[in-house]
Amino acid sequence: MIGIIGAGAFGTALAVALCGTQQVTLWGRRLRKERQVPQLPGVGIPDAVQLTGSLAAATANRDPLVLALPAQALRGFLSAHGHLLDGRWLVNTAKGIDLETGESPSTLIRSSCPTARIATLTGPSFAADIARGMPTALTLASDESDLETLQRDLSTPVLRIYRSDDLRGAELGGALKNVVAIAAGVAIGAGLGDSARAALITRGFAEMVRLATTLGARPETLAGLSGLGDLVLTSTSDLSRNFRYGHALGAGQTFDSSITVEGAATAQAVSVLAQRRDIAMPIADAVAALAQGHAGVAETMENLMSRPLKEE
Repeated sequence: MIGIIGAGAFGTALAVALCGTQQVTLWGRRLRKERQVPQLPGVGIPDAVQLTGSLAAATANRDPLVLALPAQALRGFLSAHGHLLDGRWLVNTAKGIDLETGESPSTLIRSSCPTARIATLTGPSFAADIARGMPTALTLASDESDLETLQRDLSTPVLRIYRSDDLRGAELGGALKNVVAIAAGVAIGAGLGDSARAALITRGFAEMVRLATTLGARPETLAGLSGLGDLVLTSTSDLSRNFRYGHALGAGQTFDSSITVEGAATAQAVSVLAQRRDIAMPIADAVAALAQGHAGVAETMENLMSRPLKEE
């Protein structure tokens, strides 16, 4: 039996995908009686998915628990409810770095749930594709040794899960690619063209590898689904919230503040983290400045293009 905590687009999509092979319980604060989610138009939640607004019911006898919560909401949720979650597999799906503490999701989970076994599920995926049964491949990463059973539990005929023992790398790939996706959106929104977007994606990936490997990740993990794969998807599609947010910034348009954009807060956290480590992250710094309104698009691009010439 799998419990999914968080009935947003991704948590609901996983519930829809997994209910054909598992008993699935989905918890959310505002579940709809009509079994629909606004972020997934045309996708209904099957009757096989048990819906509940009771966190106690959602967590009782459920192992694993999937935490499908926004990165910036995770710490507060764990502080309030970690005692209900401890002692089992906890699978994080958040792609971000906590803005206040600079910590990864797994570190936050470990602080509140010290006896839990922790994994992260990440990679190139849109919730709508998963919910509609489109073929998708994801990475399931953990420092734990017995990952095969969990891998099977989360797989379906069209949801292919690859396992990894590089939890740090998988988490950082998922978080950092959102920052680069915003930069890619800025380039297109500002009318700078596809060549500029390609350059930002490429140099942004170099920044991702630079920071992640300094923090203990393996470079091959960043070159996999959880890094490069997710980067390609979110930097080239209008379905990406981070890309759309960047596009709005580049075009000088207002973006809907009710839409969660993980990369905006992560850019700020990454910029601070990189400065402390003396790691050059000019694209992340630029996105952080744009997100906070500290710089304009023209000024930002000029600063990026006028950096000292060097070898690639």
